[in-house]
Amino acid sequence: MSDFDAAAFLCDFRAEAEQRGFTTEELAQTAAGPILAFTSRSEGEPVYLSAGMHGDEPAGPLAALELLRSGFFERDLAWTICPALNPTGLAANTRENAGGIDLNRDYLRRETLEIRAHAEWFENRPCPQGFFSLHEDWESSGFYFYEINLGDDHPERAAAIIDAVRPWFRPEPEALIDDHETRAPGWIYHHADADFPDLWPEAIFLAKRGCPLSFTFETPSSADLASRIAAHMAAVKGAVAHRRAS
Repeated sequence: MSDFDAAAFLCDFRAEAEQRGFTTEELAQTAAGPILAFTSRSEGEPVYLSAGMHGDEPAGPLAALELLRSGFFERDLAWTICPALNPTGLAANTRENAGGIDLNRDYLRRETLEIRAHAEWFENRPCPQGFFSLHEDWESSGFYFYEINLGDDHPERAAAIIDAVRPWFRPEPEALIDDHETRAPGWIYHHADADFPDLWPEAIFLAKRGCPLSFTFETPSSADLASRIAAHMAAVKGAVAHRRAS
């Protein structure tokens, strides 16, 4: 079992975010606590970060908290953060929610309370111009990420992300990752359609809404937790640094 305490995490994140001037919205209440969204007061370009979609992947939520504590989100971008989208899964250390459903396949059907509330909330907000999703993969030995890009192609950005994470993980060496061909080691350049038409993940939902660029970062869950947290933080920082420089 994981030592991740979902209830304590939500309390810590909320206290830190509100101290730093973020507004808090409760999207839904689950048996393990609320689904919360935090929005910064910046008037810059809107970007969005999510974590905790799968309850057995604690590095993403913890990386989001460390980025928050470091002041990373208090810059020129207008951040919205959903750091724990699956409270019941996080509490039980299970990929799925308490009903046994993978939330990251439910954005078209919306059969779950969590995704129905999250998607409806998002549809009443301006579409973000960038999306970062923090995940983990128990089958990988290195770091990799999915990119969905509706705009200009920037291979140097992908290389910058890989290089930012390299102190902790090499890029996943397999040429086929989860049945997806890589464009370069650790980089899956994914089309803006779901692999299975009825099973939309969050990134496809946002692409269909018009979000022009998304990254889904995957760290190897077999590695130590501190390295996974640091790698997620480095990946987000690397992508944002390239965005600011371009």
